[in-house]
Amino acid sequence: QVQVVESGGGLVQPGGSLRLSCAASGFTFRGYTMDWYRQAPGKERELVARITMAGGSTNYADSVKGRFTISRDNAKNTAYLQMSSLKPEDTAVYYCNAVDTRGMDYWGKGTLVTVSS
Repeated sequence: QVQVVESGGGLVQPGGSLRLSCAASGFTFRGYTMDWYRQAPGKERELVARITMAGGSTNYADSVKGRFTISRDNAKNTAYLQMSSLKPEDTAVYYCNAVDTRGMDYWGKGTLVTVSS
């Protein structure tokens, strides 16, 4: 049974940090590129960060460059998103997506991040 489960969201003050985790099971994790997306209320889902299968390459949306870091541990079948210097505009539901070279993908149900004082 395929599962992709995000965790680590919550309420944080502006300027604070959070680390999101994405635990995967039921498929060959190391064979999938891992993406983090987010969707704010009333907005479209956007790609935030991407890491390749072996972790050798990462990409970020301009809005989070220098503040967010994506990583993965293939031994633990887990991807991470370290978020720092958080802003109110980072408030969103964050989703993890695993995608292979054929385009097969799996989504998690998301974790809510709220940045507010």
